[in-house]
Amino acid sequence: LLSQNNLIRLIKQNHRGAKDFNNDFEFGERDGLNDDDDWVMSDIMKQLKNKEKSAESDTIEGSAGNNQEHDDGDDVKPPGGVDDEDNDDDDDEEEEDEDEFDSGDEEILTKSGEFHVFQAPESFYEDASQYNDKLTFGDMNLSRPILKAITAVGFKQPTPIQKACVPVGLLGRDLCACAATGTGKTAAFMLPVLERLVYKPRTSQVTRVLVLVPTRELGIQVHSVARQLAQFTSITTCLAVGGLDLKSQEAALRAGPDVLIATPGRLIDHLHNTPSFELTHIEILILDEADRMLDEYFEEQMKEIIRMCSYNRQTMLFSATMSEEVKDLAAVSLKQPIRVFVNSNTDVAPFLRQEFVRIRPNREGDREAVVAALLTRTFQDHVMCFTQTRKQAHRLHILLGLIGLKVGELHGELSQSQRLENLRRFKDDQIDILVATDVAARGLDIDGVKTVINFTMPSTVKHYVHRVGRTARAGRSGRSVSLVGESERKMLKEVVKSAKTSVKARVLPPEVILKFRDLISKLEKDIDAVMKLEREERALAASEAKLSVAQKRLDGSASSQSQRVWFQTQQERKQSRMSKALQEFDLALRGKKKREKFVKDGRRKELTSEERAQFEILKAQMFAERAAKRDRRPKRARAMVEDDTPTAAGKGGRKSVFDKELTNTSSKALKHYRAGPSFTDRKRLGLDRKRPGSSR
Repeated sequence: LLSQNNLIRLIKQNHRGAKDFNNDFEFGERDGLNDDDDWVMSDIMKQLKNKEKSAESDTIEGSAGNNQEHDDGDDVKPPGGVDDEDNDDDDDEEEEDEDEFDSGDEEILTKSGEFHVFQAPESFYEDASQYNDKLTFGDMNLSRPILKAITAVGFKQPTPIQKACVPVGLLGRDLCACAATGTGKTAAFMLPVLERLVYKPRTSQVTRVLVLVPTRELGIQVHSVARQLAQFTSITTCLAVGGLDLKSQEAALRAGPDVLIATPGRLIDHLHNTPSFELTHIEILILDEADRMLDEYFEEQMKEIIRMCSYNRQTMLFSATMSEEVKDLAAVSLKQPIRVFVNSNTDVAPFLRQEFVRIRPNREGDREAVVAALLTRTFQDHVMCFTQTRKQAHRLHILLGLIGLKVGELHGELSQSQRLENLRRFKDDQIDILVATDVAARGLDIDGVKTVINFTMPSTVKHYVHRVGRTARAGRSGRSVSLVGESERKMLKEVVKSAKTSVKARVLPPEVILKFRDLISKLEKDIDAVMKLEREERALAASEAKLSVAQKRLDGSASSQSQRVWFQTQQERKQSRMSKALQEFDLALRGKKKREKFVKDGRRKELTSEERAQFEILKAQMFAERAAKRDRRPKRARAMVEDDTPTAAGKGGRKSVFDKELTNTSSKALKHYRAGPSFTDRKRLGLDRKRPGSSR
């Protein structure tokens, strides 16, 4: 047996921290883990199976005109709403299960009654962007189970954002971090969270950490990373996103998981319908892709969630691009936040080669031919092609499939099982091309993506950064090819202006474009036949679902189920979405007559290739108009240091007359003020007039 002194010495050595940890030591129990290991995805696949079993008793699965909110029968929301097949503005209307209840109020979150503390200017903001470049995982004072998981996952050295954020997160400080896509932001906030949970064991079954993400796929990815990093601890995690089984999620939430990863819509659903689940014990709130979470489409939901959270919490905001809404939240809600900006707002990956293909005037219909030529002749595997709308993404999927390419699609009109299956097939190299909307532009880490193709330029530079960020991740090289028309030249200039490396122009021979244009025109009948067959299948599935629901109501089995509630009434949601749709038309089309003509033309069954391309560009312009309108509004006064410092007076800056007179301390000026007004000033002011009955 060890003596008492030796035992005390061993205990002190074990608790001395990371200084005694040998960085060269590797645990041999597990060689390494892949994202697609069975144990990581087991819960998700189980929920999908349970959902498919109970799908018949749920709401009818999305029909042809349904919005992406209704793409899964289990995405529970109040009944009703306005369906607009083409009203999916970039990622803003395609990504979420229940996450798009609009509002005209642009002042994001800051009007909520929760935010009543305002910090003093001198102590409000600190900058921790200058980090210790020699920092390793062993120097971060992490617990041994977490260091063991880091080794098992295969992390060797921390990335810059991890070096800057992990020490700050361990201090419990509020954080606002910005770094380029693919630099490891998920581990940057999960490591300090898990370490704090290990250091402070739970005393009761409550949820202490909430991670909010904008899309289901990103939530699944964050959940898998959290499970891998917590595999050697007793920390429990739960995933609550749309498209998965409600009953399984309710059971997991009742058990009180330590970490909850959720999308806003499904989280609010559980807050109002799952007994004994609440957010009053939340100690850490994390917003991944914070600028997306705080824009107008999530505004009402984020107000509702933060209203239910504990006020005494640590809040961390992470994104590759930061907007004014994020700065407003940081200024008004966060407590003395630390600012960590490793990269600029519009920085793309360092090893990304940016190329652009010019679309000539009156040749907008050539876009499909150009994309088909690029995918057939040049970029034949590991390609992601982004479109602005789900309709165009589905058409490209059919077209490229008929040409003979191995292609899949990813957008909000698919069910969750279809989305996960297409994503898995693309990761496993079973398909070479993934056609997606901006639902796949945020945060998804897909290994081996070589090329990103933009069918049209996105609405803002911020969206462009996120799209091209799907390639050239984690120090690897990649390429982006964007099709640019005459109306998109302004966006191209902004991208070129912010680029740190030279931007290339790619030219396709006219005869090649003509060849593929003729091929597409020959395939039009086949494309129409496929779409017609799909419409018939959707109508048949909807009829069967209605019949099943009616049969269960007759049997009495469906009457016992209580109706789920939402924080907004059906009328409020309908008015909000209608007003926003009209606002979009007014901004983009400038008037009632043009709007009526647009709606009338849009009802035609057959559109030409030029009209389809113009509609794609119009959707991007609608969003850009709204963003520009928000930017033109007067900025709120905030107690935080702005990035742009005013020009110093003197060199290059002009002083006003008031400043010049106030700060002029020359001897001439002193004599002037001591002697009083000059003769000219006295005459101008009327002081030189003689008073009646007095001498001068």
